[in-house]
Amino acid sequence: MRLQVLGPVTAHDDRGGPVALRGPRHRAVLARLILARGRAVPVDRLVEDLWADPPADAIGAIRTFVAGLRRALEPDRAPRTPARLLVTEGRGYALRADPGAVDAWRFDDAVRAAGELGAEQAFSLLTTALSWWRGPAYADFADEPWARAERARLTEQRLLAVESRAAAQLSLGAAAAAVPDLDAHVAAHPWREDAWGLLATALYRAGRQADALAVLARARRLLAEDLGIDPGPKLRRLENDLLRQADHLDPAAADPVAQVWERARAAYDSAVPPRTRTRLESAAGLMRDLAVTGGGGLEAARAHRLSAVAAADQLGDPELTARVIGIYDVPAVWTRADDPAQARRLVHIAERTLRRLGDHDDADRAGLLATIAVESRGSLPVDEPTEAGLRPLRAARRAEDIARRLGDPSLLAFALNGVFMQSFQRAGLAPRREAIGTEILAIATTGKLVTHQVLGHLICIQTRCALGDYAGAEQHAEAADALAQRYELPLVTVFTTWYRALRATVTTDLATAESAYESAATTLVGAGMPGLEHGLLPLARSSLYLRSHAVDRIAAIDADTDWGPYEPWVRPVLLVSRGAIDSARTALRRLPSPPRDLLFEALWAITAHAAIAADEVSTMRRARLHLAPAAAETTAQSGLLDVGPVRAHLDALDAALSAHGSTDLESDDPSA
Repeated sequence: MRLQVLGPVTAHDDRGGPVALRGPRHRAVLARLILARGRAVPVDRLVEDLWADPPADAIGAIRTFVAGLRRALEPDRAPRTPARLLVTEGRGYALRADPGAVDAWRFDDAVRAAGELGAEQAFSLLTTALSWWRGPAYADFADEPWARAERARLTEQRLLAVESRAAAQLSLGAAAAAVPDLDAHVAAHPWREDAWGLLATALYRAGRQADALAVLARARRLLAEDLGIDPGPKLRRLENDLLRQADHLDPAAADPVAQVWERARAAYDSAVPPRTRTRLESAAGLMRDLAVTGGGGLEAARAHRLSAVAAADQLGDPELTARVIGIYDVPAVWTRADDPAQARRLVHIAERTLRRLGDHDDADRAGLLATIAVESRGSLPVDEPTEAGLRPLRAARRAEDIARRLGDPSLLAFALNGVFMQSFQRAGLAPRREAIGTEILAIATTGKLVTHQVLGHLICIQTRCALGDYAGAEQHAEAADALAQRYELPLVTVFTTWYRALRATVTTDLATAESAYESAATTLVGAGMPGLEHGLLPLARSSLYLRSHAVDRIAAIDADTDWGPYEPWVRPVLLVSRGAIDSARTALRRLPSPPRDLLFEALWAITAHAAIAADEVSTMRRARLHLAPAAAETTAQSGLLDVGPVRAHLDALDAALSAHGSTDLESDDPSA
């Protein structure tokens, strides 16, 4: 669920569709709870805020509004089960939304994170954050006293973000590009002296010294005529520095990289007309490069990539669409999509483009097939295979066949990435993925395909962990870190830091391992990878506690912990740890098989622990069946967390099943 208050108050489901919030009072209750940022708001306070003259049944009306909101925001919640999003607390209500679910909360986090990043990452992150605004904050409630302070705070935060983004642009040498937005900014907010200073500096660095001085003269005149004051010390110093052409005003003037970029950009703008197909392909290529620059860059790349693909698709030229889709061969190593709705949209367009291309096999077709395989990550059928569920697997194999026949190393590395993403048909396939990672590494090293070199190393970290070879995993981690440092690939350290936290669970004490995971979690802030971030830290902690036989630590985990997509497989362990054995048995009997991805073995091992503790025989048999193919491996397939050797879980299951005089196996998955 996505909740938006940076503009009109709205909600959207996980597929991007709007959620009907009914009348203005419903939206007012939701907005008031969002404003409280997780704190409980008493019913009496809600009554005061919603009505100047409350009706006699105001409290009953509030309860009706809350009930309606719960139905809208948690449509899949079973009857008579407690709400998880809009909860009752004392004599009030609180919104227990994930921090990333509310645009205003995400905006605050992004602005805060940008202040600690370099100019390039800060610019990307702030660009993305500012794109979330659809109008004035809490636009529906502009006249409400309870919203006034928060609206003013968010507005000021937005203005600071605009100016911080412009400052980052100037640091990156993109002075000319910063001018239009700054000009509009000072026109709308003429009392912000820092904005005038940024605009004058941008004009000066763009070679427009006279315009820069004219801007400061305009600022001086507006301040004098409307407020009766002179410019502050900073603007006065800037004007003096402009007149004497102080060296510090344009540090990029001596930077050959900045000069080359600005000249190339200017030449491209003048030589390539707008609205051309060349620009569309160029934009897609830029998005590919932007995706590996950091969190803000990755988020922006995803959004702009889809826009480029959609624009190409609208032109009705399948070959152009295929090129725009296929050029984005950004390596992917995590098996959960960061934006599932966008991934489905990309796959849909790619499949439609394939049908329009015809049957001839070429690089365009292989790129589309590889894209389908990569973007369909985590979609292998968890139960009985279906035709639709196996399409990405067949796409991966076909892309590999075409790329091998064409002899294109870059295309083959991309196709093998798709094969990797579809290589989770069952447990125990680490050796197969090791072969894929090793081949990608060899191809990329020979062809100097740096990002795919990194991918090869990251896959090998995972497979070495799965095989219990932490020395081998460390060699690949060091190689990946060296490439990341040399070629400025900051997202690589997210995976290597988490790997080292995993290794700490094997080589250090519990407290040190916990601290390592806490530190690893900070790498996900602003990384732009929600498919990796959501629920990972608590899952890693619980895995650590199970591995360390510290079950009491699991019982002490906060009941409000957000487990993300892993909650169904953790819930039985939580129930067992708190003595709710009957509830744990019920949850285990209803439990689906976990997704076939990098956490398949780990989630089955966690389930096995709960099934043994709850003495739930049918789930023990299922767990044993699924884990058996990985008997020689560990549960550290992800390279991020580990619940111990699979053999140990199988032995525990065998002992528990033998106590029942049964070792028969049952499967919920005929394809296993």
